[in-house]
Amino acid sequence: MRRWSIYTPEGMQDILFEHCYFKRSLENDIRQLFIHSGYKEIETPTVEFYDVFSGEQNLIPQEDMFKFTDSQGRILVLKPDMTIPIARVAATKLKENVWPAKIFYVGNTFSFSELGGGKQKEYTQAGVEVLGVNSPEADAELIALAIQALKLAGIEEFQIDIGQVDFFRGLMEQSGLPSIEAEQIRELIDTKDFVGVEQLVNKHNIPDELKELILNLPSYFGSIDVIDELSKKNVSGKALRALEYLKNVIAILEDWGVGDHISIDLGMVQSLNYYTGIVFRGFTHSVGYPVLSGGRYDNLVQRFGKDCPATGFSLGINMIMTALERQGKLQVPIQGGYYIVYHKDARKKAFSLLSELKAGGAIAELDIASMDIDSAKSYAKSRGIDKIVVIDKDSNIEII
Repeated sequence: MRRWSIYTPEGMQDILFEHCYFKRSLENDIRQLFIHSGYKEIETPTVEFYDVFSGEQNLIPQEDMFKFTDSQGRILVLKPDMTIPIARVAATKLKENVWPAKIFYVGNTFSFSELGGGKQKEYTQAGVEVLGVNSPEADAELIALAIQALKLAGIEEFQIDIGQVDFFRGLMEQSGLPSIEAEQIRELIDTKDFVGVEQLVNKHNIPDELKELILNLPSYFGSIDVIDELSKKNVSGKALRALEYLKNVIAILEDWGVGDHISIDLGMVQSLNYYTGIVFRGFTHSVGYPVLSGGRYDNLVQRFGKDCPATGFSLGINMIMTALERQGKLQVPIQGGYYIVYHKDARKKAFSLLSELKAGGAIAELDIASMDIDSAKSYAKSRGIDKIVVIDKDSNIEII
């Protein structure tokens, strides 16, 4: 019989020592970047009501969530997403706030979906949300901030693919397809089932040029030339306005000086169904999942009772660490510090020195195992400590 008490559940992991040190340092660096960019941190509960994410809202498939019940039989979930609880907060506790609200978070989410955490079912996300403004400037600022965060983390080679959900929705409006079948096409494109897309489109009497646009949607990626090319085709109404909005965002990002990292992908129609406009994902080599994702979700806060445009993104901290490790860039700095070995008659001196070193900002610890010098050297090396302080019975100090 397997002893489950010595294992972690599938998709959960222990993060030890150096990796944990690096992870916390990365989280703190990104936290400072967000603070210095004018964002304020909030924390939402790890456990939320199921209705926040599904129920009448139907935002996340129930099979993606960890579910259980409280003492009154109400269904609870481990938080599968960070943005939706912030939308709840915005519609309730921030409804009288002076807008725009610029919010960030760092916390863990839990999901059976592999998109956010790769093979992990618990993973850490850091992200920002801008609530109360709908403008190309807001979307561009977020994408530029995401690029800054990736560079700060040590990811040097990456690409941000930007799509426009409203372009797809505009094409669906032009086609006259029922909303149910339009959603089916979105799901088929998102899962790259292009045969299924063709079969569904061919069932309807859609003009040939428009049908060609829909069928070729996944191939519209690359530089801003893609937008110029599509603007010459049979595109009107919402779809044309979506292209113009995207073009404005790209122009602003060029002024931010981050255009080299940007690529257009109009075949990106996010699986989370609350996105309404610009969507984007960040990729780097050595990992098969996005290290960041985001977009505009102007209707999400309204579902909780307040009409409020919004946009945001989240970084996958665990995914970034995986990428850095596979790219050979996960450099954990040597902590240094002091290990104090002392004679029992010099205990008071040892305690005083320990307090002095720590007050000066150094890492310092006492020998609590009565080690000899060789054992102390081995222990210090394993801990990344680079100095051993030996205090003899007369309180004389030697540094090794």
